Amino acid sequence: MIRIDLHVHTFYSGDSKVSPRLLVDILNSHPLVKAVAITDHDTLEGYKTTAKLAKSYEDVLVIPGIEISAFEGHVIVLGVEEKPVYPMNVEEVVDFARERDGVIVVPHPYRVCGLGDLAKGFDVDAVETLNYRCNRRENELAEKLAKEMNLPGVAGSDAHRHDELLRVYTEIEAEHDLSSILKGLRRGLVKVKALKG
Repeated sequence: MIRIDLHVHTFYSGDSKVSPRLLVDILNSHPLVKAVAITDHDTLEGYKTTAKLAKSYEDVLVIPGIEISAFEGHVIVLGVEEKPVYPMNVEEVVDFARERDGVIVVPHPYRVCGLGDLAKGFDVDAVETLNYRCNRRENELAEKLAKEMNLPGVAGSDAHRHDELLRVYTEIEAEHDLSSILKGLRRGLVKVKALKG
């Protein structure tokens, strides 16, 4: 089993203050969560920098991700190390991800820039049902959406500041490697968790 924060922004997002160096140090010293998906807005630069820094630590795993600003709202693609060509709609994001064997997550569906009920019309793999920056009602609506779509719910801090990092995470029945994690996500072998305190 692996514990992973599936939604983290570094300062490459522009609206985040999270330093890749400090993020890796926090992961290395954290007692439970040793993995993150870097999901910067429309760029992979934060992933590349963080992954390079993480190579010094055997236990720390950084998986590629990108939060794509589609016309209808935001969509996260995990497991892909390529930036799509913009502008694009959600259907084009889905095609982009499927062609590259990526996993598609609907983040914060009922918060600003979320897809909301529009998500029901797209072939996605998971719904973010626990987002640290969402309020309780927004997360409850996301849980309901995941159930209606018969999809697994995942958790991500959506951290834009260091104090938000790893506050929630996803437990995945998977080995400590990208392929196993993506497979576990697709198969719904997940549980959402929040750190106490």
